[in-house]
Amino acid sequence: MLFAYVDTSLVVAMKIAETLPDDVVEVVSSIPNLYSSYLLEAETRSTVARFKLDFQNHWLEGIRWISHHTSLTQEYETVLEAGYLRGADLWHVATALHLWKNPSEIGFFTLDLKQHEVARKLGFQVLQ
Repeated sequence: MLFAYVDTSLVVAMKIAETLPDDVVEVVSSIPNLYSSYLLEAETRSTVARFKLDFQNHWLEGIRWISHHTSLTQEYETVLEAGYLRGADLWHVATALHLWKNPSEIGFFTLDLKQHEVARKLGFQVLQ
């Protein structure tokens, strides 16, 4: 796999808490093109502040940022047809769907069970 979208739960577990199994870290680390929404930085910084840690810029190194200047209305509708997600989770999946119209071509990596299930239903490759 050459491309994957990563959400906050995975980045926090992998980079900050360092609680992921080695095989998961190996899979994620082997992807040459990791993408995410700018929301990832806000959520990561919020998590770091909640636990009174110092934010480390290297935690987000290597992530390619997705920016879009159009509404995600169609993507939101498509995602919600596959299953209900809360706002931030919906944003992440819709952003990935916006960038890749054929989700089977990329990974969507999250530790959130609902987000994982919806991404899988949409055809994204997910962590097992």
